[in-house]
Amino acid sequence: MLEPVPSLRPSSGAADEQVIKLAVLAVGGQGGGVLADWITDVAERNGYVAQSTSVAGVAQRTGATIYYIEMARDTGRLPVFALSPSQGDVDILIAAELMEAGRAIIRGFVTPNRTTLIASSHRIAAVSEKIEPGDGRASSSKVQATAEAASKRFIAFDMEKIAADNGSMISASLLGALAGSDALPFTRESYEQAIGNGGRGVKASLAAFGVAFDRARGVAMPAPKPAEPAIVESALGAGHVSGPQNMLQGWLALAARIDQMPVAVRDMALRGLRKVVDYQDIAYGREYLDRLDKAVALDSAGHAHALTIAAAKHLANAMCYDDMIRVADLKTRSTRDRRVRKEVGVKDGSVLQVTEYFHPRIEEFCGTLPAGLGSYIENRPKLAGFLDRRINHGRRIRTDSFAGFAALWFIGGLRRWRRGLLRHKVELAHLDRWYALALDHVGQDYALAVEILNCRRLIKGYSDTHVRAQSKFDRVLSALDLLEGRDDAADWIRRLREAALKDEKGDMLDGALKTVATLGSSSVI
Repeated sequence: MLEPVPSLRPSSGAADEQVIKLAVLAVGGQGGGVLADWITDVAERNGYVAQSTSVAGVAQRTGATIYYIEMARDTGRLPVFALSPSQGDVDILIAAELMEAGRAIIRGFVTPNRTTLIASSHRIAAVSEKIEPGDGRASSSKVQATAEAASKRFIAFDMEKIAADNGSMISASLLGALAGSDALPFTRESYEQAIGNGGRGVKASLAAFGVAFDRARGVAMPAPKPAEPAIVESALGAGHVSGPQNMLQGWLALAARIDQMPVAVRDMALRGLRKVVDYQDIAYGREYLDRLDKAVALDSAGHAHALTIAAAKHLANAMCYDDMIRVADLKTRSTRDRRVRKEVGVKDGSVLQVTEYFHPRIEEFCGTLPAGLGSYIENRPKLAGFLDRRINHGRRIRTDSFAGFAALWFIGGLRRWRRGLLRHKVELAHLDRWYALALDHVGQDYALAVEILNCRRLIKGYSDTHVRAQSKFDRVLSALDLLEGRDDAADWIRRLREAALKDEKGDMLDGALKTVATLGSSSVI
């Protein structure tokens, strides 16, 4: 897939007038225009006449922007260039994301006897994938298999990661892949000179270019160095440690516990631990591993440790529930500010104004109170209604102002007292019931126990979204009494869960539950 091919360097005569046609597909923020300018500069630097045009798209609705370049050796005669690519008439196609490569194939820009297809293998979820309540991701493997068959040569690897690792944009690694493919008759030095003329971010761009160049030529990448234990910066201020050194020692102790787990479990357990420590503190991470150890004790290699892997994933999500404290914490992190500035494209020295929208209900308010006080209010409908009428309305908070930022920062800082709040008490009680229910089924039906753990996928969000999600969760598991003892019990719980995920209103779930009720009645007869 990555072997060099003979270049397209023309020889003489009519071949000197050969037009090379190249298309770049990129969405906003990926530097497609910069990449097109670099390619044009390289061509002109090597005695070619080149023309670059662009056909704008609207991200994932009408497709990416197409930057189209045609070039031919300068023979003194002005060639006639087209303004946009035609089906079956593209020599090189570069896609800045895997699904854009798939769209290019569908549009006929890639042909098996002609086109060199270069694509980054990373994914950007399309709108249709994001709106799917369940797992709406399209299959990357199918696109890659189709690309292999549809192109003359297919080069794909994660060019976004290479760019990020070197502090550059993906345009630099895409150019490196193009240069390394030998699909154009130009030297590496020509490409590097084009990058050098850019003036900004040259060092980072050249680094990303070099790594991608080697990867496109099939050069084996050095093995990554073992990562240092990732100490979550936001957890350093937690009240359960006296300082960074204690935080480090606590993390190393937890990481050592993961190293004692089965190999198949370690990756998911480490991801879960990082999330839990980031959410709360080291002590909370210890609670996470204590719970996970219960699944490890009941699991075995004969089942590929599916139970423990599911527990590692869903325990972390359950322990990191969304509440007002979590939302405020995330919205006041410096990393979020940098991300927003990058996505919006704020230039240095420009002022960014950010308005956050909140609509708290009485339930969220009570959840951030000490458990006793919160329960006292919730158990008195008149008092709760009186407070709800004053709380339950939309609020817009400017986090670029001192007052707005300070208000959210204060709420986010309440996490050090989270263990004593009502919401935490409610969430952990629900977690313990669900987890005990799953582990109690391991002995009699291992697959069913795994599916009960996977049902935690149904619970997400906060406020009204959380209420609806928990209702679906309870309705799915309500079928357990009818399904226990059946050989297909696990499969039915999976079907019910998928029905709940696909239908926001719950109509599909209602129909599936009626079918289960019918099965239960027939088994009694």
